[in-house]
Amino acid sequence: MNNFTPREIVSELDRYIVGQNNAKRAVAVALRNRWRRQHVESDLREEIAPKNIIMIGPTGVGKTEIARRLARLAQAPFIKVEASKFTEVGYVGRDVESMVRDLVELAIAMVKAEESKSQRIKAEDLAEERLLDMLLPGEKNLEDAKEGSSTTRDKLRRLLRMGELNERMVEVETQDTQMPSMQVFGPQGPEEMGFNIKEMFGNIFPHKTKKRRMKVSEAQELLIEIEAEKLVDMDKVQTLAKERTEQNGIIFIDEIDKIASREGGHGPEVSREGVQRDILPIVEGSTVITKYGPIKTDHILFIAAGAFHVAKPSDLIPELQGRFPIRVELDSLEEADFVRILTEPHNALIRQYQALMATEGINLEFSEDAIREIAKTAASVNQRTENIGARRLHTIMETLLEELSFNAPERSERSFPIDAAFVHERLSAIADNEDLSRYIL
Repeated sequence: MNNFTPREIVSELDRYIVGQNNAKRAVAVALRNRWRRQHVESDLREEIAPKNIIMIGPTGVGKTEIARRLARLAQAPFIKVEASKFTEVGYVGRDVESMVRDLVELAIAMVKAEESKSQRIKAEDLAEERLLDMLLPGEKNLEDAKEGSSTTRDKLRRLLRMGELNERMVEVETQDTQMPSMQVFGPQGPEEMGFNIKEMFGNIFPHKTKKRRMKVSEAQELLIEIEAEKLVDMDKVQTLAKERTEQNGIIFIDEIDKIASREGGHGPEVSREGVQRDILPIVEGSTVITKYGPIKTDHILFIAAGAFHVAKPSDLIPELQGRFPIRVELDSLEEADFVRILTEPHNALIRQYQALMATEGINLEFSEDAIREIAKTAASVNQRTENIGARRLHTIMETLLEELSFNAPERSERSFPIDAAFVHERLSAIADNEDLSRYIL
């Protein structure tokens, strides 16, 4: 785990998310506490439970983005699930334990990619030898011309390393990974099976190979990947992935307010409470059986989020509330926030559209008053219709630049300045008409 201080974590999150300092501070402390726990004496380490977080705020204010960037910063297995997709045990739908199984699969892929990368140097040598075998077919049978064959091989090796053979075509034999179509359903659905069908029948069905004709440069990269994968110790991968899941895993449960049961409710309210009861043991700490072995959830960090327009956090069952001790409220976005979102972040929308248009050779220029006009329109439409936060900017930008995007390939003028007058002309009719803005913006 990376050793970032809370201040450094907040500073990194500031590059992508505008405002929401309370939420950033909360997740920064939670992440730092995981690092602190790793340095506590082993007997006490197991007793320190993660302080799960519940983020409360309208859609589009940065709840998911904060969690996603945090996981990337920590280089931790991270998965986002929708609470509304889960159903109570006994009903058709996703079982809550599947979130842990998905997290393990993700950790396996992460560790496998890291191990493959560490084996790349060895894999490059092996791939080079395989390529030379393809370029010198029959060399192994030339017992009488070993010296001449070796000299030829060395010449080809030099040419290969210099890139002189990159355009030559070779035939590469690869394993066909497709399996006969088969689907097995468990009591909770196809993804809940505790074993891997492909592994189970792997020895029954013969491994098919197929030949692909490609350039040497492409073949070399493909062979490096194949050889690196062969060098990876899968037992080590599974051990590391299980440990990383248990110690560093982050599960983001979105739309948790959708399973909150309002007082005096009937019908589906019962099922919502059932989902809460099923989630509770996983958040509290339990053991989930996966195909890679049992996974303990005691030290997985859970971050829940919801708009809580209708329900309140207090509508969750008391036991579940107690497992989310840290609560942070995210602020609704104002006009000033929209201006910052358009310009400040590393992945700001203005920069994205400028980069997209630059691929067509068009220089897109936004004046300051144009950016303020876009922000003002977004804030106004959010206030009068549904408040969807920063996502409103995506809709407005697409509507604003629709004509340019369509005509860009045939456009002769290379510069396209956008000022407040242009924004007003394109958006005023839609923004002022509430019926139009509701369906178009």
